[in-house]
Order: sequence, then C-alpha cells, then structure tokens
Amino acid sequence: MFKPRPKQQEVLNYTRGKMGVSAVPGSGKTYTLSYLAAQLVASGVLEDDQEVLVVTLVNSAVDNFASRVAEFVKQRGLLPNIGYRVRTLHGLAHDIVRERPGLVGLSDGFQIVDERAGDRIRQDAAEAWLRGNPHAAVDFLSPDLEQRQLDWVRRREWPRLISGIALSFIRTAKDLQITPGALRDHLDALPESLPLVEMGWAIYADYQRALAYRGAVDFDDLIRLALQALQLAPEYLERLRYLWPYILEDEAQDSSLLQEKILRLLVGPDGNWVRVGDPNQAIYETFTTASPQFLRDFLEEPNVVPRELSNSGRSTQSIIDLANYLIDWTRREHPATAIRDSLSPPHIEPTPHGDPQANPADVPEKVRIVREKLTPAEELRLVADSLATWLPEHQGETVAVLVPRNERGFEMVGELKKRGLEYVELLRSTRSTRETAGALGNIVNYLAHPSSPVKLATVYRVWRREDREDQKAKARSERVAQALSKCKQVEDFLWPRVDRDWLGNLKLAEGNASVGEQLEEFRDLVRRWQEATLLPIDQLILTLAQDLFYEPADLAVAHKLAVVLRRVSESHPDWRLPELTQELAVVARNERRFLGLSGDDIGFDPKRYKGKVVVATVHKAKGLEWDRVHLMSVNGYNFPSALPYDSFISEKWYVREGLNLEAEALAQLKALSQGGFTYEEGEATQQARLDYASERLRLLYVGMTRAKKELIITWNSGRRGDQQPAIPLVALGTFWEEQAHDVAP
Repeated sequence: MFKPRPKQQEVLNYTRGKMGVSAVPGSGKTYTLSYLAAQLVASGVLEDDQEVLVVTLVNSAVDNFASRVAEFVKQRGLLPNIGYRVRTLHGLAHDIVRERPGLVGLSDGFQIVDERAGDRIRQDAAEAWLRGNPHAAVDFLSPDLEQRQLDWVRRREWPRLISGIALSFIRTAKDLQITPGALRDHLDALPESLPLVEMGWAIYADYQRALAYRGAVDFDDLIRLALQALQLAPEYLERLRYLWPYILEDEAQDSSLLQEKILRLLVGPDGNWVRVGDPNQAIYETFTTASPQFLRDFLEEPNVVPRELSNSGRSTQSIIDLANYLIDWTRREHPATAIRDSLSPPHIEPTPHGDPQANPADVPEKVRIVREKLTPAEELRLVADSLATWLPEHQGETVAVLVPRNERGFEMVGELKKRGLEYVELLRSTRSTRETAGALGNIVNYLAHPSSPVKLATVYRVWRREDREDQKAKARSERVAQALSKCKQVEDFLWPRVDRDWLGNLKLAEGNASVGEQLEEFRDLVRRWQEATLLPIDQLILTLAQDLFYEPADLAVAHKLAVVLRRVSESHPDWRLPELTQELAVVARNERRFLGLSGDDIGFDPKRYKGKVVVATVHKAKGLEWDRVHLMSVNGYNFPSALPYDSFISEKWYVREGLNLEAEALAQLKALSQGGFTYEEGEATQQARLDYASERLRLLYVGMTRAKKELIITWNSGRRGDQQPAIPLVALGTFWEEQAHDVAP
C-alpha cells in the first residue's frame, strides 16, 4: 500500500489548475504521479467519456505508469484501463493524427516509417547530395591537412559528418515547423548563399519527397502534424480538451518545443496541467530538440503552483551530500561562469523519520573518488579487480558500471568476459548481437564477392573464431588465413582440378595434417553456402547460422536478424547481397540499435540481475538504481568544462578553425526561422561548448545519484595519455577528502 510522504501528499492534494513539481532523483515521482492519476479517476471529477491523460518520455515508462495506475485504481474497487490514458508524445501525436488524418493532408492508410527505414532514406538523400556536390568539403576542411589525410577525410569522415548534420537539421526544422518549401523561400530571399543550410535544405527536401512517395511520415512528422491538426480544427481541439480535462506530464525537463506547444494547446488557458520533472536530470538536450528551459519557465509562471519532491530514500547520506555539493559547487565556483546555472536546487533530502523507505545505512568509506591517474587499460583492470573481489560476497545485491559512451562500455564488457565475471549489457546493442551480426555479415560479404581471396580468408577467421582463446591455435589459424588471402584463384581451392589444386599443392608443416582436414571441411562449408545464395535472404542467414553457432542466444539473434533482413528485402526488392550486407554491418558496428533484443525495449529492472554486473551508459541508467555503482572515465574529454583547453567530440579535427558544423548549421536554420537573419560564424560553436558542458555536468549528477550504498568514481588519461580529471571530479575529490578528515577520530 502506497503511503505518501508529507511532500508527496502536498502534490496529491492537487485538485485543479496548473502545478509544477521539481522532483529529485529517487523521490518516487512515478509512484506519486500514478497515484494522483488514480485519485483523479476515483474522485468523480470525470464524466463517463473523459480521461486523465498521462504523457511520459519512453515506451517502457508507459508500461510502468499504466501498470501502477491500474494497481491503484483496482485498490479503489474500480475497473482498470478506464478513465485514463498513458502515452508517449509520439503515441499521443499518433492518436491525434490517426483520428483526423485528412486535416493534415494524409490518407486514412498513411504509414509511419520506423527509425531503421528513416535512417536508410535519409542516408540515401545524404549520399545523393554528396555525389552532386563533390567539392563542398573544400569550404570547411582545414587547410593544414596533408593530401593523404585530405583523401581519407573526404572518403570516410566527411560523409559521416554530413549524415549526422542532416539528422539534426531535419529534426530541428520539423521542431521549428519549417517545411522544405518555406525554408527554400527564406534562402531565396537572402542576398548571399549559406552553404550549410543549402546542404541541409537539399537533403531535407529529398528526404520528404521520399516519404511522400511512400505515403509515409516519420516520428518527427507525426508530432509536427499533430500540432498542425490542433491548430487547423478548433472544434477538434475543443473535443480533445473535453476528452482530457486533466493532463499529467512526467519527465517534463525533456520537453521539446513541439511538445510544449501541443500540451499548451490541449490544456488551454484555464485547463488542468501537472508537470513533474527535474531540470538537473536533463541529459538529452545536445542530441535531441529537448530543453529543460521549458520546465524552468513553467515553474516561474505566476499562475503555476510550485511543489517539490525533495525527499529521496534511494541513497546513503554520504552519496546525497556528494550530489548536493556538486549542485552548490557548480553554482558558486564553476570556472565557466556562463554555466553556473546548469544545476539548481532543490537539494536532495533524506526521507523523514519513520518513512517506510528509509535511506540505506551510511558508510562513508563506501564512497571513493579515485584521484590516481590511470591509463584506459589500468582503469578497466582496477574496476574489474574491485568487482571480482566484491561480487562473491554480494550475490544478493545489484551493481552497475556506468560509462559516458558505448565504446567504453564494450571495452569493460571485454574485460569482464576475459575474467569470467557475469555481466548484462545495457548499451546500444549487446556484444552477442554485434558479434553474431559481424560473423554473418562477413560471410554474406564474401558470398557477394566470391572471387575475393581476402574476403575468403576473413570467412575462415570467422569460422575458426574460437581459436582466439588459445594463443597457439590462434597463431596457426592466422597463418592459414594469410595463406588463403594469397590464393590467386579462389576456384583452385573451392573447385580444384588435377592441374590446379591449391590445397593439394599447399605445403603444410610436418604434423599439421589436422590443418589440411580443417581446410577440407571449410571448403565443403563454403561450397554449401555458395549454393544457398539461391535461397531468400532469411533462409540464407538461417542456413549460415546453423553451421556457425551452437549457443541458443546466438541462434536467437540470428533468427531475429533473418526476420529483419527479410523485411528489408521485401521493402527493397532490387537489393542484392552487397546492399543487404550493409544492414548487417551497421548492427555489427553498433551504429544502430537492433530493436527487439534489448531488455530496455520493455523496461529494465536491475533487481532481476543481482550478483551480475550491469554495464550501461549513464544515459541508459537514468531512472534506474543499484546498490553499488562504478562511474568510469570522468576525465576532461568526457566531462569538459567549456574552458579554452578543453576538446569536444562534436568539433572534428579536420574542420577548419575548430568549428562545430552541426551547431553552425542549426544556428543558421534558427536564425532564418525567426525572420531577420543575424548570424556570426563561430558564435554557435562557442554556445554549443557551453551547452555540452552544462549537459555533461547534469550527466555526472545523474550517474552519481544512481548509487544506493556504494559509489566509486574513476578517471583515465585517454588514448593519447594527455587527459586530466574532469574539473568537477577534482572539486568533488577535494570536498570528500575534507569530509573524511572532519569525521576522522
């Protein structure tokens, strides 16, 4: 039975009007908001044809809210799933548009392209622009590049950069409600050309034409069109206002401009709106259109009743003190004064005496800030050593290693795997998925180019991948692979004749008869795989999987990949093996999460993995908690402070004058959307540094507040050995050392 705390009860006393709630980590905001929804349903304020609308951020939160509201409703003797609706913003937009698609020029049977299809369409548009503008890079690349570097950048890095800029440009244009036609009008009215916006417009226009040809919209269109429908049909808007007289918004710090506009329209001037969030946990601003400023501004409006959920039973007092100090230090002492408002009160307070969720017993020694300089490899070993010692005596507890980027998580997983420690991945895609996709992709790539000895050698390495566990076997397999890569005519190996038999003429060292037998077995397999290329792609994948994998998990991944590739093949009937290989490659390179395989698609519960190490990015860890948390790689690169000597991942080394081209393009786009065009090159790059540093401060705060009982923070010197600890980490370390001195006997 939910027993609200005093500050939770203040929220639950709500009856009508606008209320803004600042909720610290672990304050029970989901329980409180769910209980409030159930309370409104049970109070009799709704007519039979009305609902409480709950809007939250992600699909897993929808399930969480729906189940909790249902539980609270049933406790009151009412039927679940009646009188309330829980939606993400995308789900809400779909409800609005699907009922009246004609309002926004869509047919009744309009389609919604998923992330995978949208990525492919946008990538095609970007590649078309690159082909049509082969010299566009000249204006933006550094003049100091050597010819070899220049060639490599143009071939590899420039296309990737353009694709990333295009994604942000299209999303931002849709958030600003600028169509390609309207953007073209703005550009034509300018006295001079803006190459970055011209590029963005061309890809955007091509992308939208491709969607229109398919009779489809993407998720960003769905939100844009939902707002348009509400603006175009006052009677429809009034009906929805009647349908949803109460709107409860969770994670309001992650509202976008369009979400803000849609909800304000649905609420109306005199409606009922409760917004709950924590600006200190706004960690998506720099790569989405979200902004915590919308919630901050709402909390300051004169007709909004402010409330705080400041009590948290999640963490020990020591961890609470450390998190609160980060807020205070940021506001008073951060060396970049422009970002001192990145974190703000309320501070986290422990739960009141007698609370059913009392804070864990405080053991200050279980909070460690490792000031020692470590190489990346040494940091991995230090964390793994600590876990290997801790796990045997804590099988009933939860533990996580939180990293700032997926790549660091993959390295940590490799270290855990090497030591035989059980782990669970909460990264963009799992190691198993990546390895399975990579193995299948390498073989399909060879089958698309069957005369290539180099690709054949790669297939042999895939087939003998278990030899990597033994140094002697690994060396032997590599010698064989090298020999295969030098086979001038692959047919002489696969289909030998009396006078042309590569394997028969291969000189094997004495005692290596088993290698010859392996090669004969390998030859039979490759022949069979070549014959299987006549099958549909999904059957080909399953055929390869049966020969390659033995573990049920690998076979399950292969089956899902087969289903995905079948769908892709049906959508692109002209595609052959080379194009389909690319779909496997993006999964193997971890450039796209493989939907349907990760636990976070349906909600992740750390309690299910007691005694196992959860490896997650800090972004993925938001909303979760563990008994013990290792927070890794807190150096100046991952957590910069916007100081002159900092480096930023968005500023590419090959771009002139350190410009952040994505930030510059978006600044130009926003300036155009506001009518009068004022833009100074470089200002957007500087602002992007401040925004990124602000967000990384909040990310550090989120990472720290995932810990319940134990927190260990480490840093490393980076790949080149030139990184320093993040400035906030130094401040936290100094504070903690002083605290330890104060309590020492």
